[in-house]
Amino acid sequence: QDQVLESGGGLVQAGGSLRLSCTAPARIFNMYAMGWWRQAPGKEREFVAAVDLSGMSSHYANSVKGRFTISRDNAKSTAYLQMDSLKPEDTAVYYCNALSLGPSGPQHHYNYWGQGTQVTVSS
Repeated sequence: QDQVLESGGGLVQAGGSLRLSCTAPARIFNMYAMGWWRQAPGKEREFVAAVDLSGMSSHYANSVKGRFTISRDNAKSTAYLQMDSLKPEDTAVYYCNALSLGPSGPQHHYNYWGQGTQVTVSS
């Protein structure tokens, strides 16, 4: 089964930065918008950010607007999530996946989940 591969997580102090990477098979990456979700312990997985196929349009959860930036490099089949001004409440496992985007944002995701990458923000 096709999967994406997330990397770049780690332990960082509040106010710090991390950049996550997500690599997918080219045949998937070149067809879909890409997005990031996160799941904190005891909570449901929640949408974080998404970027369209061209890389020109992005969508963000209100909780990360102004702090996180999503981008993609189609030549490398890799999506990125630059996370700045991190807060302890950003602590979660971060997942990447392909999705469909409508004018108002994410519509549904596909089934290419990877193993995720842990982000821990200490206070």
